[in-house]
Amino acid sequence: MNERIAVLGAGSWGTALAIHLARNGHLVTLWGHLPDEMAVMARERRNPFYLPDIVFPEGLEPTADLPQAVAAANTLLVVVPSHAFREVLERVAPALDGARRLGWGTKGLEMASGRLLHQVAAEVLGEDPRPAVLSGPTFAAEVARGLPTAITVASPSAQVAEHFAGLLHGETFRAYTTDDVVGVELGGAVKNVLAIAAGISDGLGFGANARAALITRGLAEMMRLGLAMGGRRETFMGLAGVGDLVLTSTDDQSRNRRLGLALGQGRTRAQAAEEIGQVIEGAETAREVHRLGRAHRVEMPICEEVYRVLYEGRSPKEAVRALLSREPKPELDASITAQGGCR
Repeated sequence: MNERIAVLGAGSWGTALAIHLARNGHLVTLWGHLPDEMAVMARERRNPFYLPDIVFPEGLEPTADLPQAVAAANTLLVVVPSHAFREVLERVAPALDGARRLGWGTKGLEMASGRLLHQVAAEVLGEDPRPAVLSGPTFAAEVARGLPTAITVASPSAQVAEHFAGLLHGETFRAYTTDDVVGVELGGAVKNVLAIAAGISDGLGFGANARAALITRGLAEMMRLGLAMGGRRETFMGLAGVGDLVLTSTDDQSRNRRLGLALGQGRTRAQAAEEIGQVIEGAETAREVHRLGRAHRVEMPICEEVYRVLYEGRSPKEAVRALLSREPKPELDASITAQGGCR
């Protein structure tokens, strides 16, 4: 199945997906908003800014011309940071029709509104075309190098989910499908906040026991919020939930984990961001998850402490002290096991 695909967003993840899709035999246009950078990529046949060691395969063409990229494509895959998601959709909306498929690999929540990205898409585009969401435990560099990877593709339309899964499926890349868009999007957003917490713990030198506890109890927080917002329990136990959470919380390829490490080691958020040099989705997502937890009356103590460290000046040590001083309680949460409301 050969397709003409426009990947919108030339950061590390967008570039990796474009490389993978081109290797699968598709004709791929990779769009980025900075003309000078895209000219360098076109000339050097690689992305020297994010994936300098990976040569572009045949069939991948970089461009800074968004209308041209969209006009040439049957399928659009948006992979921009969450803060730019609405703007890019508004720019491509006039070109969308029933003949084009739309998906995104963006993870996060809309800043200020806290909306899930499919809600943003519905506001901008209406309910049609039915979109697809790509999420799961993926590092861009490993996908670009062709290392084994598995992800989840979510869409309310089984046909659309299967279409995107078919585009991505390859010898080292497996795509599973689901219709739980809410669960997949929330898993991809909340795990970034929890990865900051795991990084803080490791930055403070608290060891593997503490990291494992944070990941496990963080998963419980993710599930409580997800169930309250309409996601399904099994989604959070899969690739887009626990899979992505474990990956992002335990490997230093994760920008969110590296932010937490820096904070735990005494550096400021600004210093850490300068060192990392790329968008750190979890830093903004922490504020929106804090709001969603309050709005849905969901107990999320780990995410709450990350928010306080980032936005209220609480020190990492104070945050850990607050978590450890909480009253003992049963481990299993009836709201999760029953898939009902939240405590």
